[in-house]
Amino acid sequence: MPNELILVVDDEREIRELIEYNLKRERYEVRCVDSGEAALKDVLARKPDLILLDIMLPARDGLDVCRTLKSDPATAGIPVIMVSAKGEEVDVVTGLELGAVDYVTKPFSPRVLLARVRAALRRTAALEAEAEAAGGETPLQRHGIVLDPTRRDVTANGRSADLTRTEFDILQFLMRRPGWVFTRNQIIGGIHGTEHAVTARAVDVQVVSLRRKLGETGEALETVRGVGYRMKE
Repeated sequence: MPNELILVVDDEREIRELIEYNLKRERYEVRCVDSGEAALKDVLARKPDLILLDIMLPARDGLDVCRTLKSDPATAGIPVIMVSAKGEEVDVVTGLELGAVDYVTKPFSPRVLLARVRAALRRTAALEAEAEAAGGETPLQRHGIVLDPTRRDVTANGRSADLTRTEFDILQFLMRRPGWVFTRNQIIGGIHGTEHAVTARAVDVQVVSLRRKLGETGEALETVRGVGYRMKE
């Protein structure tokens, strides 16, 4: 049964209590805080297995908290699910670009939220198992891009590329299958699983960001008009 630790960050007491109640019913261990500063202190005290993070927090908002977590190697691997009343596409894309693994819009169904939590935890466990099994897996090399699956780092023409978790996963997915064309939904399913609700537009934005970070080597990520993307063969 689940025993993972989940940190809930929300300044609305009713929302915190609703989420806490449903998580505890599923045997998760839960801690709750009501501000961004409290969240960062709590993470330092004991690293959670997953964070449910509201965006509209007092003083220090959720986007800044997520950015801080993802910029620190000690906390970058903690999966973050944004839970926010801000549901416009630009808000979702911003959260995902900062490294969140999912985005749930308020008001939400507790059952849907639990499904997203389970999916995120399964994906994290699978990535850790894959990294452990990979051991000394040979880095992928294509068109001046070198991607190390074990260390999860990327260089482009010898220069380090600072990618978000999702950007790294998209690049790895395409690099493992050079020449294959994938639709946006296939890319989403390949890196997040079929339960993940990410818009096709979010994939476009992340590919654009990937190309920018990869510099000249980003041209190897080809757009196949009307279909999707591929890594140049």
